[in-house]
Amino acid sequence: MQRIPITPRANWVEKVESLGLLFHTTDDGSPSGVPYWNEGAYYRFSEPQINEIERATNDLHEMCLEAVQRVIDQNRFAELGISAVAVPAILHSWDADVPSLYGRFDFAYDGTNPPKLLEFNADTPTALLEAAVIQWHWLQECFPAADQFNSIWEGLVEKWQALKAERVLRGTMIHFAHVEELEDLMTVAVMRDTAQEAGLTTHGIHMGEIGWDGKDRIFVDQHDRRMWTVFKLYPWEWMLKEDFGKHALATHQEVQWIEPVWKMILSNKAILALLWEMHPGHPNLLPAYLDGPREMTEYVRKPLLSREGANVTIATPAGTTESAGDYGSEGYVFQELFPLPNFAGNHPVIGSWVVDCEARGIGIRESDGLVTDNFSRFVPHLFD
Repeated sequence: MQRIPITPRANWVEKVESLGLLFHTTDDGSPSGVPYWNEGAYYRFSEPQINEIERATNDLHEMCLEAVQRVIDQNRFAELGISAVAVPAILHSWDADVPSLYGRFDFAYDGTNPPKLLEFNADTPTALLEAAVIQWHWLQECFPAADQFNSIWEGLVEKWQALKAERVLRGTMIHFAHVEELEDLMTVAVMRDTAQEAGLTTHGIHMGEIGWDGKDRIFVDQHDRRMWTVFKLYPWEWMLKEDFGKHALATHQEVQWIEPVWKMILSNKAILALLWEMHPGHPNLLPAYLDGPREMTEYVRKPLLSREGANVTIATPAGTTESAGDYGSEGYVFQELFPLPNFAGNHPVIGSWVVDCEARGIGIRESDGLVTDNFSRFVPHLFD
């Protein structure tokens, strides 16, 4: 595994914008900002290293599904901070095999030691456009003879095609819902485009435009059409804090939500502790606990539901550092500190994508420190 600096394409801004990446630069307060899409370098892997990431991804995904069953069998929802009112819907969506499309594991990996799981983004993973589309076009233009671990787009199309063929989707139209954020819009656009390529009819809607018809007890879109199947890039834990969520739980047997509500179990960082409990010493896991750091002298304290590195505390004998944010009231998981690899001051995290229970590709975000936050940079990769 190498990080290789190169000269960016002269017109890279126009090229990535033409593919939909309009959030290619991060506003850091400087006049020009900092490139979020960073093609001033790329990561190079060997084929055995890619195989190792793929194997770890598939193994961990199977282990995660086993962990969901354990939470259900042992009624451990309270440990994850999941309200009892959500449990019947979770049980139904799990037993009924409501469609689930994707997720993203985040790994610490240096190309030599086994990948270590940092977290699983199972409900609303982002950086999809960058991983599935932008870096692929970069590869085709800059290194056409090389390969890339990236069949994310194809995997999504195949999954939509299977759902269509199996006639498991409800209604004649899939609604794609998101908040009014550019990154969320473009992430949902990828999902919507792949569904359309699979021959499905789609419609876009903002979360705030979803209506509730109290008389007929149905969700309706901005044109008063009943909503049967909804892909939503909106966390379940946010939904359940709103009246909207109460209606979603009450109608969970009529409306298909993608991702399904059982993903609340896996999108919760408490899953890290459950996985360690089930598989202590596993080469792709780090020690993790819910009741404190125990014997660990160097650890990371993570809120169970935090995003973009918010409220993460790194504790070592030399002291502690904590990132800002609004999370933590839901509780914490304590995970052994595993420093990210350091490539000349750049610390990469491997985002390994799962589509329909299968590893389909990776995207890499790198940061200046050990916490990957909203100032991280996406860097393309290849292997040979």
